[in-house]
Amino acid sequence: METIKLSNGVEMPLLGYGVFKVAPQECEQCVSDALNVGYRLIDTAQAYFNEEGVGNAISKSGIPRQDIFLVTKVWISNAGEERAAASIDESLRKLKTDYIDLLLIHQAYGDVFGSWRAMEKAYRAGKVRAIGVSNFQAGRFYDFAHYVDVKPMVNQLQCNPLVQQQGIEPLLAEHDTKMMAWGPLGGEGAEGVVKNELLASIGEGYGKTAAQVALRWLTQRGIVAIPKSTHVERMRQNLDIFDFTLTDEEMKRIATLNSHDAGTVNFGDPQFVKFLIETYG
Repeated sequence: METIKLSNGVEMPLLGYGVFKVAPQECEQCVSDALNVGYRLIDTAQAYFNEEGVGNAISKSGIPRQDIFLVTKVWISNAGEERAAASIDESLRKLKTDYIDLLLIHQAYGDVFGSWRAMEKAYRAGKVRAIGVSNFQAGRFYDFAHYVDVKPMVNQLQCNPLVQQQGIEPLLAEHDTKMMAWGPLGGEGAEGVVKNELLASIGEGYGKTAAQVALRWLTQRGIVAIPKSTHVERMRQNLDIFDFTLTDEEMKRIATLNSHDAGTVNFGDPQFVKFLIETYG
């Protein structure tokens, strides 16, 4: 597995398994399958209500904890220093672990600075190995990064060949912040990526699918991708992307697919925003 190095020296796998919208009762089996296939980065969140399933799968896997990179996120209802601190301890309990490899602020709402203070304390206490943010678009990220002691090491954003986030890349580079892609195969609009003719045609030359080309395009840009699937064979296909390298010309051709740059306007998957509103008002 290829990795990237975060600003504090922590090595992070470039490809992981995401459990957004994986039902709590199915999560343990899905994560167990992912670990068996070979994934070593697992991405969850307090708001997914499946941290316990992730924790159960990891604890039963027999894989040394240090060989798994575990990501979770502080939800809006836990914003603020005291609530965030309590929620971090609760996440540790549910995940059955002494530390979280990467902890993110899930959305740029509420008392994010209070949450960050709690995360900085958890980081310094060894409860967390790295900290970052999620869904912080360019303007919000700029304001935030200039007023915190520990700069965000990761910003998790929607990113795929159709939503390339090119606009925010220079700002992230300025702060040595790595990008992590949710919806790397398009999320709710996955067909636009996995059935894309250009990606499919490039893939033919390597014996790969359009989805595999999309994931390789991300990881070659140094962007961590966390595709989700509940099907073991698809998990295997998504992981099988490190035995080929796209040419510079192919990377440029894929860059022409950018249908819009979400770096300044898109605050998240519309389905997730709907879920947010229905759940918390």
